[in-house]
Amino acid sequence: MDSDPLDIHTLPGHLIRRLHQVSVAQFMDRMAEEGTDLTPVQFSAMAAIHRHPGIDQASVAGLIAYDRATLGKVVDRLVEKGLVARRICKADRRAREVSLTGAGDALLKRLLPVVRAAQPGILTGLTETEQETFVALLQKAAIAANGLSRAPQRDLPPREAAG
Repeated sequence: MDSDPLDIHTLPGHLIRRLHQVSVAQFMDRMAEEGTDLTPVQFSAMAAIHRHPGIDQASVAGLIAYDRATLGKVVDRLVEKGLVARRICKADRRAREVSLTGAGDALLKRLLPVVRAAQPGILTGLTETEQETFVALLQKAAIAANGLSRAPQRDLPPREAAG
């Protein structure tokens, strides 16, 4: 039989996975250089918590497009590291509100420029204009496909977003 095998290097899913591998490797290398083992999802959770102090865990999961169970474990680790404080929500005792500790806020502020500086390396080989176009297209595709995800990104309701 003389048929060509499917070239996976033309499939968007495969290429996105490869760039994700590069992104995680770049992130973890930078974190190691900074003396921390913070993961990309922990960083994302901390960034969401920083923007919305006192937010409930379920809303953090929605903002960063993670399932609630996984996000609960992420927050557990951040609490263990002393970076996040968790308390029972007064309005809904089933919910848990989270906020950054002083150490968490300081670490996030120290790491933000490091994370920003690592981003161009993920798209090495593309010009600055190509990188901007690529990111805009990724955003467009992610928004369009959001409903297909098992953990779609969810914005805060207007009342919570303003607070």
